[in-house]
Parts: sequence; structure tokens; C-alpha cells
Amino acid sequence: MNRAHVQAGFLELGNTVLGKVEGFGPARTGLLLAAVVMCALSVVTSQHKARKLFIELQKEKEYAQQMEVEWGQLQLEQSTWATPARVEEIAGRQLQMQLPKNGQVQFIRIKSNGGVMQQQ
Repeated sequence: MNRAHVQAGFLELGNTVLGKVEGFGPARTGLLLAAVVMCALSVVTSQHKARKLFIELQKEKEYAQQMEVEWGQLQLEQSTWATPARVEEIAGRQLQMQLPKNGQVQFIRIKSNGGVMQQQ
């Protein structure tokens, strides 16, 4: 069925329905029919766009969920890498660092009047 047949069918339908109403000539009937068809097409287009946007929203929600899972895994990994025992072990092995002896530790206290008092 080609476009001419469809248009003719719509005009015939419009004339059948609207032709019985007093004061509606063929021009007005065609105009109203065109308006109805345009409205129907706009509804279909709007529904299609809404469905596409909904699908996109679902994909973005799924992606956000994946990012939350990955964030949790990264936080767990960071806490594992940053444990004090691990940091101390790497500092000793790779950087040849060691804990200071008692004589090597100095405490510094700040007086309330702004002066500095040094203690060992």
C-alpha cells in the first residue's frame, strides 16, 4: 500500500465521520484529519523518545552501581595496602628504615605563652 492509498483512506474515513457534521467541508475535514494524524505521530515519537531515555537511564544506573562496587573494592584494597605492619615492613626492607632507639626520640612541647620547651 503506498502513500496515496493511505491518504485516500484517511480522507475517506474523515469524510465519513466528519462529513456528517454540519459545516464541515472537504477542506476542513482534510485539515482536521491532518491535525489528528500529526498529533498521533507526535505521540508515537514522544513515546519512542521516552523509551530510549528510560533505557539510557537504566544503563546509567547500572554503570553507577558498578562504580559503587569498584569504589568499595578500591577502599578495601587501600586499607589493605596501608596497614601499619605492612608500611613498617616495607620501610625496613626497601628503605632500610628502622624504629628509633629511646635516646634518639625527642619530645617538644609548646608553652601556652607561645614559647617552646624541649624535653627528651
